[in-house]
Amino acid sequence: MTKIIKLALATSVLVTGLSANDVIKGSGASFPYSVYQKWIKAYNKDTGIKVDYIKKGSSKGIKDAKARAVDFAGTDKPLSPKVLKKNGLYQFPGVVGAITMGYNLPNVASLKLSRKAIVAIAEGKVTYWDDKIIASENEGTKLPHEKLTFVHRADGSGTTYNFTYYLSKVSKTWRKTYGAKKSLNWPGNHHIGGKTNSGVAALLKQTPYSVGYIDYADAKNNDIAMATVENRAGNYIKPELKAFQAAAAKAALDPAKDFYAVIADPKGADSYPMVAATFILVPAEKPEMDKKVTAFFDWAYANGQDIAKSLGFVPLPDSLTSKIKKYWEEKGIK
Repeated sequence: MTKIIKLALATSVLVTGLSANDVIKGSGASFPYSVYQKWIKAYNKDTGIKVDYIKKGSSKGIKDAKARAVDFAGTDKPLSPKVLKKNGLYQFPGVVGAITMGYNLPNVASLKLSRKAIVAIAEGKVTYWDDKIIASENEGTKLPHEKLTFVHRADGSGTTYNFTYYLSKVSKTWRKTYGAKKSLNWPGNHHIGGKTNSGVAALLKQTPYSVGYIDYADAKNNDIAMATVENRAGNYIKPELKAFQAAAAKAALDPAKDFYAVIADPKGADSYPMVAATFILVPAEKPEMDKKVTAFFDWAYANGQDIAKSLGFVPLPDSLTSKIKKYWEEKGIK
């Protein structure tokens, strides 16, 4: 047993004495931040219970969970059962969202990006917007001969992990050279980085002729144009809720594996290709506080569907939330 877990066990008795009016503290992934904030506000109005969630990025959320710095943490990169066991953590999904290719291209109202084009942009092999790999899929659209700037996350990010996981599924070269990571030294000299998805949104808005990966909610909230992208079946799919739902239906989230799964690039003619489940981590040795955390998410599963949909997130289906609740019961945290 690690020193961190021993310390947490020693102090867990203090946690069990918390009242409903104390703040439940969380941190981590910025990808689901917008929906969590709306849920938190509605939950407080409905129950009077306070929840605080700070967006730091998945890497810092995982670090906070391991250090017992918060009551729960959010991560877009799921932890394997082995890592969870080593660190005394439980894990369950919160919601499913989508990663989009946001762009700032003056006088271009719509844009298509093929799978090959997205990989080439990330690899730094596309220098100008009128490159053949982009222009060939956008006949009738006058693309400018302007240098392309690729915007990415500068901090450790589950959004980056899911995006690079997608790139790894699309390109064997990307998989062998870079793989799926929460952060990396991006190839080429055409890129700039922003902290959290809000930082990426700000850079996209202020940088003409830029393109980058960003969660749907932040792109929508900041009026950032989003490309129509090619899916695994070869169809071009707009970033919209019905396409996200079609993709989420393909997810295999198994409680026996602590719901460990990455669902990028799913099968299906109508599936949007860049989807991601985002997860919650709680400490195994604090069941009473964990019950407060799971009560919040139980409420969100039942009452937060319309909120999630309005932000472009996919609420978890009843069949999955039933499995999550059973998982909570088996772990003694419901």
